[in-house]
Amino acid sequence: MRRIVIAGGAGFLGSHLCDLFLGKNFKVVCIDNLITGSIQNIEHLFPNEHFEFYHHDVTKFIHVTGEVDYIMNFASPASPIDYLKMPIQTLKVGSLGTHNLLGLAKAKNARILLASTSEIYGDPLEHPQREEYWGNVNPIGPRGVYDEAKRFLEAITMAYHTFHGVETRIVRIFNTYGPRMRLDDGRALPTFMSQALKGEDITVFGDGSQTRSFCYVDDLINGIYKLLMSDYVYPVNIGNPVEITIKDFAEEVVELTGSKSKLAFVDLPKDDPKVRQPDISKAKQILGWEPKVSRSEGLKIT
Repeated sequence: MRRIVIAGGAGFLGSHLCDLFLGKNFKVVCIDNLITGSIQNIEHLFPNEHFEFYHHDVTKFIHVTGEVDYIMNFASPASPIDYLKMPIQTLKVGSLGTHNLLGLAKAKNARILLASTSEIYGDPLEHPQREEYWGNVNPIGPRGVYDEAKRFLEAITMAYHTFHGVETRIVRIFNTYGPRMRLDDGRALPTFMSQALKGEDITVFGDGSQTRSFCYVDDLINGIYKLLMSDYVYPVNIGNPVEITIKDFAEEVVELTGSKSKLAFVDLPKDDPKVRQPDISKAKQILGWEPKVSRSEGLKIT
């Protein structure tokens, strides 16, 4: 059996990856310090003899006994509410944590896939965003701790690939949603759903004209798996290119839940991106991947 280490495996995306690889007959080693992940996301896996869990912070030395074939780095706070509350931890996991996991990949001769983000494009001046676009990021703004941690992650990953010959893959993840998102994680979808289900006002930043493109988690996980198994070493956008304004999205959630909630407009956070839409030409061409689940279908499941 092949063996995979998933850092951040108790988080939203990490736990879905644990499910996927166990379903594909892998041995799975999940590492998480649980500062944003949750045991509840993985407790259904504990009876599985091929699943191991280590409560560990990857910014400290990582020791895994035995052979390892693959590694995935999904260890990081990923929502603004988390990385604004934990700026130093966010920078450390993107730098020291990534360095440690790349070192493990080198020592084990394992292929490693690292989770980057559409946030490396910042508040983009190119729309939609292609992988070749270098981004428009404020390195000293409040979001810089996350954006620059991920930009460093990509740089050190390519350095390990070119200098040490480590087999690396980089996925740039766009807005994703689905079961196991934390209701209090501050992102648009869980916030809107929570408010709508409680009959509270839906808080929309700015005038709601900023756009996002939401991908259902199963589609995203499938794309990540295809990238890991491909031969492509440069970053690949994985996301759903169907774009919607935040105001329209809030109204969709209100309608879906049958809520009587009203929209309440509040100040736009500093450096909040005005647009976000992936160009997924590379994913289609190289991986044969594109999203299949419509937003209306995915929202109902969520």
